[in-house]
Amino acid sequence: MVTQRSTGGSAAPAGPAPADRPPAGDVLLMAVAVLAVSTSGPMIAAAAAPALAIAFWRNAFGTVAVAPVALARHWAELAALSRREWRLAGVAGVLLAAHFATWVPSISFTTVASSTALVCAQPVWAALIARFTGHTVPLRAWVGIAVAVAGVLLLTGVDLAVSPRALWGDLLALVGGAFAAAYMAIGSEVRRSVGTTSYTTICYGTCALVLLAVCVVSGQPLTGYDSRTWLLLLALTVGPQLLGHSVLNRVLRTTSATVVALAILFEVPGAALIAAVWLDQIPPAAAVPALALLLLGIGLVISSRGRGTPPSVPVE
Repeated sequence: MVTQRSTGGSAAPAGPAPADRPPAGDVLLMAVAVLAVSTSGPMIAAAAAPALAIAFWRNAFGTVAVAPVALARHWAELAALSRREWRLAGVAGVLLAAHFATWVPSISFTTVASSTALVCAQPVWAALIARFTGHTVPLRAWVGIAVAVAGVLLLTGVDLAVSPRALWGDLLALVGGAFAAAYMAIGSEVRRSVGTTSYTTICYGTCALVLLAVCVVSGQPLTGYDSRTWLLLLALTVGPQLLGHSVLNRVLRTTSATVVALAILFEVPGAALIAAVWLDQIPPAAAVPALALLLLGIGLVISSRGRGTPPSVPVE
């Protein structure tokens, strides 16, 4: 996920090979990052604020955190960006807003475990986008897609038996994963020539502005929350948004995108465990094999990725 602005029009060098063993330090960092992103769903579920407002404040706080660094250290790069780079980074920001606008509300309708697992199907969507844009998708990936779809159907069937509201939440999470995959596809193109800090500033800023407009038009209250909710909003920014994904960006310098993406799948049981302990939210027993099947399918898709393939890491 980390690329620097290239010189002479050359592409960024390929990262570590998928089979490379991650350094011991990266294993510890990945554990920290996975724990951070695992708190995202439970904290969203616990926050007493409208879903779209949560998405706005999370990205607004994120923009405030990274923008000073970008302006102080990367002003020359920002000033030198082409219109195409600005346009693509802006489109990525809009897609990120669409991701948050669908995934965050899904947690209000279904369980944290189901929502997190379904949005983590992003690599499946990424593989389908790759095929649609003319790239070859390996047989292993197609097998993984079939397994993942079976897991999705089984999980949504279980959730429908619990409540029609849960099915709506599942659909929102799936759509959120599709938007996340599209965001990553555009983002990987931008980051061939634009550094992560500059890109993140533009993307988070655009995302926050889009979500602000949606909140204003739909009449979502942006203030008036209790102190606990404000603390949760700040924790969402510091934990999943900055600590989690900033650490993953650092790890991707020395560990393959395949290993990182597979490690992120531990977010699903992590989020489910936190939700069970903190929110007393325990998914139905029948959902467990469905979740396992879904994660197996996603894992097959991720592990089919070759050397140099852009990472597809969930953005929660």
